[in-house]
Amino acid sequence: MANRNINYVKSVVIIAIGAALYGFGGLLSVPVFTNTYLKPAMAILSLFAALWGPVVGILVGFIGHCITDLVYGQIWFSWAIGSAIVGGLMGLYPKVTKHSLEQGVFGWKEVAINTVMALVANFVGYGVSVVLDVIAYAEPFAKTLVQQQVTTVSNTVVIAVIGSALLLLVAKKFSSSISLSEDRNA
Repeated sequence: MANRNINYVKSVVIIAIGAALYGFGGLLSVPVFTNTYLKPAMAILSLFAALWGPVVGILVGFIGHCITDLVYGQIWFSWAIGSAIVGGLMGLYPKVTKHSLEQGVFGWKEVAINTVMALVANFVGYGVSVVLDVIAYAEPFAKTLVQQQVTTVSNTVVIAVIGSALLLLVAKKFSSSISLSEDRNA
């Protein structure tokens, strides 16, 4: 029973740290279109999702997006849901790559997988945001569609470049840990 509580507490702490980093990191962004930004913090979302899976990705995406929106004065739940979907889909990375990151492997193949997953996750996640914006907020479809496309491209580039660099560092860390444990066992 105590072990389950430790895992629960660890998960809550991981989600809180990820959401805070993603949420406040989202304030460091560059406007590229109406209410659309180049957000380096997307690399944080992809990192937490890739390390701890879809549930953490969903919660970091949703809570973190709400934090950014709260600072700006209004929560756009449609886009927070989109960020949650992006985090959830990016959280499938370990399954897709058969846990290569934990084995210290992050080469060109894994960069390509991470980039394609980012493209699909952003397209799907923020595609849902477009539909919700049109239905819930009566936003013009054409404007929100362009926002989704710009967001998809800019987030994919951020995840492909900064996110992949972070995952490479994590893979190197796992690789050195594996090497150390092999040395101890020898």
